[in-house]
Amino acid sequence: MIEVACRQDLAEILAIYNEVIRNSTAVYTEFALSPERGESWFEAKRAGGFPLIVSKDASGITGFGTFGEFRAPPCYQHTVEHSVHVRRDRRGQGVGRQLVSELMARAAAMQKHIMIAGIDADNVVSIKLHQSLGFVKVGHFYEVGFKFSRWLDLVFLQCRLPAT
Repeated sequence: MIEVACRQDLAEILAIYNEVIRNSTAVYTEFALSPERGESWFEAKRAGGFPLIVSKDASGITGFGTFGEFRAPPCYQHTVEHSVHVRRDRRGQGVGRQLVSELMARAAAMQKHIMIAGIDADNVVSIKLHQSLGFVKVGHFYEVGFKFSRWLDLVFLQCRLPAT
């Protein structure tokens, strides 16, 4: 079940996000998000009119997704960049696909034209998932991140959203 996140979901969302930070290169930071920063992030999404959605089952929140501005200048207003993360024990079970699909539908309903995905180049599973949903690779940035004592490459994929 996918629904709009509420403030009570924040602790589980941060637990997923911080596990990703600690154990993967899916997020290019080494610093966990504190509850205070999580609150600020939650409020910024709400104030900006951007969705924050969660996937839930009987075990709790299994993943979350959101999107926001790709770039600040007004000429980019029809382009968004999304972020989706799935709880460790639910990866590979379709949760990410459901979340990305829902974000695409919400972005199209908001009259957005393009959705961008920035993905670590070694994350082949995520790249293939996005390609199966219509995203195409449009850029490869070499050695732009540094985490776990190694250089990381970032790829950008984009998807033209259907007009509504």
